[in-house]
Amino acid sequence: MTYRQADHSRIIEMAWEDRTPFEAIERQFGLNEPAVIAFMRTQLQERSFKRWRKRVTGRKTKHSAMRSPAISRGHCPTQYKFKSSKSTKAKR
Repeated sequence: MTYRQADHSRIIEMAWEDRTPFEAIERQFGLNEPAVIAFMRTQLQERSFKRWRKRVTGRKTKHSAMRSPAISRGHCPTQYKFKSSKSTKAKR
């Protein structure tokens, strides 16, 4: 499959996130775990890839079946903090 550059960045970001399971990447981009590993191998430098593999190997939160039923979201509730429209408006 071919992906846009923005998709490459998002796949890499999701793969690095501890709380985003491989199944979420598969649902969104059609890449199962072995395909994500192959993708990351081609996109990252060798040292970064090894660091990533060490980090995700055996991590319970990267596999939906191994996750606690209490975890139903892919990110922390405080991860995305939106500013109010007042603070984002340009001052005149």
